[in-house]
Amino acid sequence: MKKAYIFLISFSIIINLPETLFSQVQPNPDSVRAQRARMLKEQTEAYNNKVFTHADTLRGSITPERAWWDIQRYDVTIKPDFVKKFTSGSDLITYKVTKEYQPGMQIDLQEPLQIDSVIFNKKEKLSFTQEGNAWHVHVPHQKVGSINKVEVFFHGYPHIAKRPPWDGGWTFTEDSLGRPWMTVCCQGLGASVWYPCKDHQSDEPDKGASLTMIAPDTLVAVSNGRLQFRKENGDGTATTQWSVSDPISNYCIIPYIGKYVHFHEDFKGRKGPLDLDYWVLDYNLQRARNYMPDEVHHMLQAFEYWYGPYPFYEDGYKLVDVQNTGMEHQSAVAYGNNYAFGYRGRDESGTGYGLKSDFIILHESGHEWMGNNITTNDLADMWVHEGFTNYAEALYVEYRWGTDAANAYNFGERRNIRNDRPIIARYGVNEEGSSDMYYKGANMLNSIRHSLGNDSLFHKILIGINKTFYHKTVTSSEIENYISAQAGFNYSKVFYQYLHTVQIPELDYYFSADRKKVFYKYTNCIAGFNLPLVLQNNASTIRIIPDENWQSISLKDDRQADLFNVKDINFMYYITVKKGK
Repeated sequence: MKKAYIFLISFSIIINLPETLFSQVQPNPDSVRAQRARMLKEQTEAYNNKVFTHADTLRGSITPERAWWDIQRYDVTIKPDFVKKFTSGSDLITYKVTKEYQPGMQIDLQEPLQIDSVIFNKKEKLSFTQEGNAWHVHVPHQKVGSINKVEVFFHGYPHIAKRPPWDGGWTFTEDSLGRPWMTVCCQGLGASVWYPCKDHQSDEPDKGASLTMIAPDTLVAVSNGRLQFRKENGDGTATTQWSVSDPISNYCIIPYIGKYVHFHEDFKGRKGPLDLDYWVLDYNLQRARNYMPDEVHHMLQAFEYWYGPYPFYEDGYKLVDVQNTGMEHQSAVAYGNNYAFGYRGRDESGTGYGLKSDFIILHESGHEWMGNNITTNDLADMWVHEGFTNYAEALYVEYRWGTDAANAYNFGERRNIRNDRPIIARYGVNEEGSSDMYYKGANMLNSIRHSLGNDSLFHKILIGINKTFYHKTVTSSEIENYISAQAGFNYSKVFYQYLHTVQIPELDYYFSADRKKVFYKYTNCIAGFNLPLVLQNNASTIRIIPDENWQSISLKDDRQADLFNVKDINFMYYITVKKGK
């Protein structure tokens, strides 16, 4: 769930380095490290010194004009003009009145788009005023519990994405044969960059959504869920409507318009038959037939095992060929990884396991569970989407190649952790935390898993999260508390350490002279940090719960002493380890 990666796929340190560094045939490692250090320092200072505006609050918080109504359904109609890069359309917003106090209705639509009119319950035209990207609609008093509709008509030259999917907005480009291709990416930036809505993650349409696209009849329009109809208009355009029945984040509702063709198959899933549909540019059809199904089947088998049944059987699963990298658009996952393993030929873990499968199919489909099924109320808590989904990659490796391979994959990805700023950002202002939400988030989860010393329990927790919070929006605290409750251990300090600070905890330990005792404590951590450590081999198991004070335990023999191995502990837990004399 991602600024569809403006934040999102900062997949590695290398990706975030300036392009000028790659122009050097043999760059000086010291100069690269120095430049990276300067960059991190500048980014950290910029983060710490950022001043938020009233516009940030309007965008990122539940204002009084958002608080009294609950989205039930979006029915969006869009007509994009490829040549002019102009759009017009409407959004029929169905909502339920939840509070008596109704100060007005905040509708979000980002400039330079303009609202033309707002019609209440198909008969009354409402007045409105504009405040930047927030539009304040003057609504009549409505009875609590009533279901009403406003239809918002709009037009304009929308924001054009400069580097999709990291930079959001519309894309008007051409496929490799020079034919028109159009889409939108908008996570983080917000769906209001292309249609009017309540642009806040906490309120998803309970009754689903539809997208109706009016486009040239020589092109094919694809979107989320299931095709409702396509009709020729006799004027060189065709109208196509797709609809989802499940709740959906507004940034996941996406048009794809191009020279698409389609093939279908059935998947025997854990809830029964699941429709799998592949919409690809026509010249990729045979390539897609030969490549996509195996990767998708492996992905679904692994993720349904670890996280539970695919969350949107009602709307099906589809992959859609795109000209950008890809995104996790619910039930219509965008795919742009060149039909090749790895992430565009790279292995983010450096272990080789990242080149045994298609990263984009794995990662973006993984968000169907963590990000689309379970969505955070506030962008600040996006680690729930990205940390769990990044860890899902390691779980996939484990499902196919075993636990040792998964641990190696997860450990290998630590090289991408920056520790530049907190993973959880500031609430109420639509701010994302550090890109460490990916790799550090996954390593935190792996550390918690090993600290349990009970893989069956950990698996049960993953399944339980997707059952308990099925089709819901959540806070980080809810997920944290659920894990602690199910584990029977209070992990609150562990979560705080990894999500709110940039310190890497250090385990200090030393043996008594006769190696009959070991003394240990945590340093470089918050007060109360208490990540348990389960150390085991074929002969013995020890569980300790260090804190910032020296503790000790007696050891039976050298085999138990051997459990305190710097390399092994560091491999299993995201901590540094220092052995004293």
